Amino acid sequence: MTRVRVTAPRSSAAAPVRLPYSRELAENSEVGQVFVRSLIRSQLRLGLVVACGFLLIVTVFALVLAFGPGVAETRILGIPMDWLLIGAGIYPVIGLSAWLYNRAASRNEARYRDLAEDS
Repeated sequence: MTRVRVTAPRSSAAAPVRLPYSRELAENSEVGQVFVRSLIRSQLRLGLVVACGFLLIVTVFALVLAFGPGVAETRILGIPMDWLLIGAGIYPVIGLSAWLYNRAASRNEARYRDLAEDS
């Protein structure tokens, strides 16, 4: 049996892609520092808002399960309602929180890029 090595032809190294605002950040100028601090603050604020909202919804779920009249006795298709709330109710909340966070974080980064390219 013969071994065959498959490789791509050697070519000149591709030039690194430089974005217009990367010069500002590379030079560590005051403008670049302001842009980065602004992005970090907005991402932190977004993370805290999403985390607090998620914790609030989970707390409401827990209160409904703990103090809801007859939740434990109620059955749907033979499955206790509290199990349905925990098993099927919380996962859409997790998915929605993740989707909203991802969408808003991408929007923050796009605003950052637009702001940095304009300067």
